[in-house]
Amino acid sequence: MAAAEVGDNVIDVDPTVRELEERAAAVLGMPAALWTPSGTMANLVALSVHLERGDRFLAPKNAHVLTNELGSAAWLAGGMPEALEHDGGPGRPKPETVAAATGPRGGPYYTLRTTLLCLENTHNAAGGAVIPPHEHAQLLSTARQAGLRVHLDGARIWHAAVALGLPPAALTVGVDSVSACFSKALGAPAGSVVAGSREFVERARRMRQMLGGGMRQIGVLAAACLIALDRVPLLAEEHDKARRLAHGLRELGWEAETPETNIVLAPVADIAVTLASLQAQGVLALPMAGKVRFVLHRDVSAADVDEALRRIKAGGHP
Repeated sequence: MAAAEVGDNVIDVDPTVRELEERAAAVLGMPAALWTPSGTMANLVALSVHLERGDRFLAPKNAHVLTNELGSAAWLAGGMPEALEHDGGPGRPKPETVAAATGPRGGPYYTLRTTLLCLENTHNAAGGAVIPPHEHAQLLSTARQAGLRVHLDGARIWHAAVALGLPPAALTVGVDSVSACFSKALGAPAGSVVAGSREFVERARRMRQMLGGGMRQIGVLAAACLIALDRVPLLAEEHDKARRLAHGLRELGWEAETPETNIVLAPVADIAVTLASLQAQGVLALPMAGKVRFVLHRDVSAADVDEALRRIKAGGHP
């Protein structure tokens, strides 16, 4: 990072940022990409480009764009959100559910317009659940038939790709835009991208500037993101540690779900009491979708997992 070659990214002359954007676009199978300081901004930029004021957009229940971005999709992007049940599997609706929610096309001018479908792969609140390629294709086909654009929140698309043994580009086929994050388990201190057509990215660049995301010599951060891209195959280790934690929790009497990727969800009787008990034992977790969420990443070792389980056992079941 200290040795990164930098320039002014506001006028698009930072060579390290440009290298990252070009490489990320290629990995994600998109024509172009734009760096953003956060995944929330990447999603907001995409929704702001895709939506007009009052347009309805669809997203799976508890999607990040619905529950973890402080209503910015409605407040700033001007969209009217509608949550879809996970009736097609964890983190995803059935294609027919998308079709039914969209409703018939056309109608008088005062008819509510549904114009966008947001998918999330992996789905954070569903425990890092993966959308398989064939289900992605079915959802995309349904969206197209309904005249919808599609944005993919791929903050953790790297996890989905590793879990499926596929390149990330195999999971973005047909979408109009995709966001992806370099922090989280990949380990970069900050940074995401939003990718799509070259026309989309030029519009996204203007929107990023409006939102205050235009930054100057950010090649120092892009350099870390380039290293993060090299670490994608190592995410398999995080998935192994997550399964190790879930197995250990079940042995202690927890109802921990077996994770597909690096997020372990566990239902408990009282979330606040459980989190306080865990914190007293030196184990930090967060609430998510009415459950306790444990997240594994490169800074948590297998030995740390074992130590966490030892402390949880010593503290007793909350």
